[in-house]
Amino acid sequence: MDFHEIWISTKSWLLTGGVRVLVIVVLASIALAVTRMIVRRIFSVLAAKQSSDEGQKRLVTLRSVVAWASGIVILTVAIMMILPELGIEIGPILAAAGIVGLAIGFGAQQLVQDVISGFFILMENQIRVGDVVNIAGKGGLVERVTLRMTVLRDLSGAVHYVRNGQIDLVTNMTMDYAYYLFDVGVAYRESTDEVVAVAKEVDEDLRADEAFKDDILEPLEVLGVDKFGDSAVVIKMRLKTRPIKQWRVGREFNRRLKYAFDKKGIEIPYPHVTVYMGAGKQGEANPLYVAMERKETADGNGA
Repeated sequence: MDFHEIWISTKSWLLTGGVRVLVIVVLASIALAVTRMIVRRIFSVLAAKQSSDEGQKRLVTLRSVVAWASGIVILTVAIMMILPELGIEIGPILAAAGIVGLAIGFGAQQLVQDVISGFFILMENQIRVGDVVNIAGKGGLVERVTLRMTVLRDLSGAVHYVRNGQIDLVTNMTMDYAYYLFDVGVAYRESTDEVVAVAKEVDEDLRADEAFKDDILEPLEVLGVDKFGDSAVVIKMRLKTRPIKQWRVGREFNRRLKYAFDKKGIEIPYPHVTVYMGAGKQGEANPLYVAMERKETADGNGA
């Protein structure tokens, strides 16, 4: 076949099959754009009806997954329509795909596991975009969730890509609400009732602050005296806050509590060391001798 015949054959195909391929590509592009617009509109309407942040998080997560899945379906259909126009029979490909798919299935068990795990994670609403979670030994803010993996960004800015098949335990620290749990250690000489009263005053001031009042859901909860340490009495307390706001509120509460303790003269003790010399059976104690020496420094002054 000479060049002239090739050109005539190519020209003939371009006027028939080529036009159909072009139409399919254009229609597929339009379908992708329309589908994305419809998905965006639907989820915008649903988001407008959601008043809670938790509902918004779930909608954002589901929207990305639905858009991704619909795009895959449209592209697959378009490719299956284009192949016959290129002279490639679909029947043998589908038959071979079944056999190859079975073989790949044995070699891609991890991928199948990832997809199945991701499906149940999304259906059970375990992880949403914007949550702070601990999964597979990694913790951070959820930036993206797909059927195959979950993407986290930790406090230092590092990004972690976790396969959904590796997730066997999810610790979601921002589901519906959060607690900031903390221990307040004070000297044994301090009155625990006074310490609690001061902490509650700090809590009232914090809840009255315009910058923090919307993030705090309930007044300070005092759980009581938790333990007697070597040099401090430990009182356990907690603050109930909106999701992700617990650390911001807790740090500000600690700052104000320290200031209030300094103002009231309440001691937050350093570790104490007690030296015990022992006592005889009659109750007599061994003497402890302390000697102070004066040493001359380089400039001739005593130290």
